[in-house]
Amino acid sequence: MTEEPDKPAREIGERARRLKAARDDPGPSPLRGVGTFGMIGWSIAVPTVGGAFLGLWLDRVVPQGFSWTIALILGGVVLGALISWIWMRKEGGGE
Repeated sequence: MTEEPDKPAREIGERARRLKAARDDPGPSPLRGVGTFGMIGWSIAVPTVGGAFLGLWLDRVVPQGFSWTIALILGGVVLGALISWIWMRKEGGGE
């Protein structure tokens, strides 16, 4: 029944290393997925709605043979998809 004198200190050190490892790499989380969907949704929605409002204004101020609204909605979708793609590559580390 001889106990090593440094055993409690080693156990505390090992526990601290495990806690630090868990904090540094939390692993997959369902809430992180929800946050990712939210970020992607806003990244696409904001430029699209902004394009729609700008297009409506341009249709009234500078009428053309085409619809500014439709053109800028499509442009907003493309811009939003590009922003989302860049953000996903950065977050996912897929470089």
